Amino acid sequence: MAYRVVQWASGGVGRAAIEGVLAHPELELVGCWVHSADKEGVDVGELIGIGPIGVAATRDAGSLLALQPDCVIYSPLMPDGDELRRILGAGVRVVTPLGWFHPPSPEREELDALCRSAGSVLHGTGIHPGGITERLPLVISALSGSITHVRAEEFSDIRTYDAPDVIRDWMLFGTTPDEARTSIMPAVLGDGFGQSVRMVAEELGVSLDPELRSTHQVAVATAPVESPIGPIPTGRVAAQRFRWEGTVDGEPVVTAAVNWFMGDADLDPAWTFGPEGERFEIEVTGDPTTLTTFHGLHPVSIEAGLRRNPGIVATAMHCVNAVPYVCAAAPGLRTYLDLPPVAGRAARELLRPLT
Repeated sequence: MAYRVVQWASGGVGRAAIEGVLAHPELELVGCWVHSADKEGVDVGELIGIGPIGVAATRDAGSLLALQPDCVIYSPLMPDGDELRRILGAGVRVVTPLGWFHPPSPEREELDALCRSAGSVLHGTGIHPGGITERLPLVISALSGSITHVRAEEFSDIRTYDAPDVIRDWMLFGTTPDEARTSIMPAVLGDGFGQSVRMVAEELGVSLDPELRSTHQVAVATAPVESPIGPIPTGRVAAQRFRWEGTVDGEPVVTAAVNWFMGDADLDPAWTFGPEGERFEIEVTGDPTTLTTFHGLHPVSIEAGLRRNPGIVATAMHCVNAVPYVCAAAPGLRTYLDLPPVAGRAARELLRPLT
């Protein structure tokens, strides 16, 4: 029988996750939580533009938990720890791209105890952080010995991110450099990326210095730059870089980094994506040193990205594909290190009945 799934929120990741669940041969969508009153009671298929599927969206969390789903894919715009604990306390497994990849003590022990008591599982996953930042670096690290540094870095044109409120009000693009440096993003991002950095370090057997080293740099427009929040005037922030380093005696050993640009023209400093363009990179410095570059997770154009962003879809699919493995796991907080390798599934038209 298929695992019964509730999708929690229907934003960009949520819509892609709904599509993924409907296409997955081992999963069945049985419910969807929504934030907006205008989505209440609307067929979920209508919400994502594929026509009715017979599942109505609701803002009533209790009614969804009463369905006793096997798993919730939890992806609201911002996580609510109390809400998450309510779901776990109801004995429902949770897969989420919003953190809890490798939480620190004592939160890890608290959540693990809650899951064990309720018979639930919590698994954090996603893309960056949540996959390219820790799962894939660890897999690639198996090809090297005497490792001295692991780096996972994103280079993205943020104009393809269809969330203008987040870009304007949280990321603070279009503000002055001084205003941008007050953004909550270093702290919000730092929680997730910090967990990733520490997961990699612990699995490599490295004891890091107590505090991660973080940096936040900005570049300003030297000419008006078109963006999802309207033209960014000259002198206002049009690119940002964030970096988190786990160090040993002050030297970086594990690094996670993000480069978010409104394009790479007309910037001061004159940052560019370089000849490789938008990408994700994983570099393992050791014997031998390897550099892995991921293309295809960025849209081919701004317009295409606003319609369907591959990076958002990949984030959702990493969650969707984890569901059968999480449902088969013993209760507790389960990181990548606790689960078997997660794989996708073939298109339905390629599947044949087992004989």
